[in-house]
Order: sequence, then structure tokens, then C-alpha cells
Amino acid sequence: MAGREKLLDPTGFDERATDSTLAPRPTSLRGLRIGMLDNTKPNAVLLLQEIAGELQRRYGAGESILYTKDYFGTPAKDDLLKQIVEECDVVITAVGDCGSCSAATVADGILLERLGMPTVSIVSDSFLVSGAAMAKVQGFPGFDFLAAQHPVASLDEEEIRGRMQALMPEVLRVLGVES
Repeated sequence: MAGREKLLDPTGFDERATDSTLAPRPTSLRGLRIGMLDNTKPNAVLLLQEIAGELQRRYGAGESILYTKDYFGTPAKDDLLKQIVEECDVVITAVGDCGSCSAATVADGILLERLGMPTVSIVSDSFLVSGAAMAKVQGFPGFDFLAAQHPVASLDEEEIRGRMQALMPEVLRVLGVES
């Protein structure tokens, strides 16, 4: 009888990763360090900076720290996730505006939540299905991620500011600090 071979699950699903518990939420953003996880898609940094700036101006959040992933289509590497958890209090990750990057943005949020980090993941509304599929694959089908109106990549600064304003109530809700 031939030996057994291991099979690799191409979905990335790890049966041990079925924790769907959110990280504890802050009661206030005052003084908290905001991590911004850029997935390298056009306008991701601008959207993240607009959100962090608004959290600082209106809710007293502390410094914002920008992190950049190696590749938009896969989840962030473990060492980057651990660095973010060590240096920040909450994280915003963006922007999923295609199939693979939406799935990876949602996976990043789930991975950070499992490391104890309150996280807001933002995809564009055209790719909600990709984000929801990744949440299911990751064992967290109810993961609450946000949808910005599509498109994001081709917008100018004023239009990005408008997307930020539209997202802010949901950002606050997901972080647990509704105004």
C-alpha cells in the first residue's frame, strides 16, 4: 500500500482558525494609536489617512502609524501583523477594490481581531461577495467589514474625503465607539 500524501487546502482555511470572537472594543478613541494597513491599492493610503485624521480631529485619537503589505492579494505576513499589534490600539485596513484584494483585506481584519486588535476592514461595495466568502473560509462568516462606494482607486482627493465621511459612522460602530 502506498504512503499517504498531505494535501494542501488551496482556500487557505485552517480548521483551527474558527474563532469568531471580536477583540475587546475601546470605550473611547482618546489617545489611542491608530494603525493604518495599506494594501498598496491606489488611494488606499489617502483613504486611510483621511479616516485617521478624522478620528484624531473629532474623537481625540492619538498618532496614526502607516504599515504597508507586500502584496494586495494575500493576507499580511505574520511578522507585520505582530508588529501592528505591538504598536497600535486599533487598526483600519483598506482598500479591497478587486476580488483577491477584498478577500485579503477581510482576512487581514480577521487575523488582527484574533490577535486581540479591534479592526475595521474596508472593501468597495462591488466586492462584498469576495469579502464575505473570505470571512466564511476563515471561519468567521459574521465578520463585520465595511463597504465603500465603488470605485475608490480612480477618485480625486475631494471624492476620497466624501467616501471617508460616508464611512465614518460605520467605522465608529465597528470600533464600538458610536457617537
